[in-house]
Amino acid sequence: MNTTEYGSPPQAAANQELIRQRIRDAESASGTRETLTIEWRGNPMHVEVIDMPVDALYYNPSTHRIRAQRTYDPARDRELREAPWSVTSQDYLHHLLKGLPSDPSKEDPDFLALQESLREFKQNEPGLITRDGVLVNGNTRRAALKELGAAHIRVGVLPESCTWADVNAVELSLQLRKDHRREYSYINRLLAIEEQYELGRSTKDIAREFRIHQQTCEQDRWILSCLRDLIERSRGEGAELRLIDFEQHQEKLRELHRRYVKEAKVSKANADAMKETRLAAVVLGFSKTDLRLIEPDFGSRYLDRHLPDELKTQSAASSSVTIPGLGRTMKAADTKVTIAKSLTDTVLKAKAVSTAAASVSAERVQATEQTFTIAKAAFEEALVPAGKDARIRKRKQAAPGRITDACQDIEQCVTDLVMARASRSLDEEAFDEAVLKLRESLGKLAVETARSIEVPGDGVEWLLDAMRQKD
Repeated sequence: MNTTEYGSPPQAAANQELIRQRIRDAESASGTRETLTIEWRGNPMHVEVIDMPVDALYYNPSTHRIRAQRTYDPARDRELREAPWSVTSQDYLHHLLKGLPSDPSKEDPDFLALQESLREFKQNEPGLITRDGVLVNGNTRRAALKELGAAHIRVGVLPESCTWADVNAVELSLQLRKDHRREYSYINRLLAIEEQYELGRSTKDIAREFRIHQQTCEQDRWILSCLRDLIERSRGEGAELRLIDFEQHQEKLRELHRRYVKEAKVSKANADAMKETRLAAVVLGFSKTDLRLIEPDFGSRYLDRHLPDELKTQSAASSSVTIPGLGRTMKAADTKVTIAKSLTDTVLKAKAVSTAAASVSAERVQATEQTFTIAKAAFEEALVPAGKDARIRKRKQAAPGRITDACQDIEQCVTDLVMARASRSLDEEAFDEAVLKLRESLGKLAVETARSIEVPGDGVEWLLDAMRQKD
């Protein structure tokens, strides 16, 4: 939970005086005054909007926008914590706000699009600042305006009694508005949800505020806990993974959670073994469709025969525990889980060294890259027979295939509609009856789907929600 008190920036007094003057000017001016509506301590509030010099404002060091990305450069992140208002720290925030969430070294296409929009259409919505000139909302807009060389930015002004707790709460409430154009990155959203939970809020309240299902909120917290565990396990000799290294794996992790929950009801050990192997595959960079082939028996049935001896030796060693005082070893409980976890740890450490290649020796990088390559090759070979077996099993699962066939028919129907419109030959009454039949069929499908699927994915959620709205 972020409860840091960052104090006031160096130019706070000058900003306070300038803000007071501009608010007085706005109040005394004729014509309609611009205001911004925010949620302030649980109630709506209208705040005055003024123009402020772009260069006079400060980026918010506690913004949720780039919280995960701060670890991209540990040295600069450390300085940001110690001196958030220094030129170096503010420049680092500027760099992160421009960067791609999964790789801040690259410019984010969304940032470039925002910059182009501001160049062509100017600023549509005001930002929001404290009386000290710290941006609560609009950090990215200020970065884009700064890149464009703009002199001023329109901002609403929070009350003088604003605290850092208020800053975090107001930023979050503004971000969760449906009309907000640029959402938090996946990992930053997970962090924002966890922060609310640590503030003592219930999962039900958090889910309502984030406009998600309570089940999704619980899923996101499980995923974040899992990622933090992976980072801890990757740590060693100056190298470790970061949350941003998992930024692009949202759908893989959500599918893993759904499959884990389903399998855990049958066997916790099988679920844990599958989870560890899928996580190793995520780190190795395999696709979502590849991960679906990794079931609880993937290790023993497919992977073991392709793993080299050195990786098998590491896993076997970790599957034994030493009895204190006797100097003897015995097999650990749930050996398959321990073996799978050991393999995942090896992959995690190799990936961490690769990520931190600039700060570790070339020999170590070369050795871990070889380990990483060998592990990936073993997975690739194991996935081939697993895929063949999965295709055979899939033939017995007719329901998804029926949906796919129906989608193709509907797509053909779109083409037929276009042709009928061109020739004015559409039988509108018959088409209307067919659509009503489609609605009836979807209703039946929704009922049986709700009975059959306990942990719905995005597609099933859409179907159930659509039918609820119809009812």
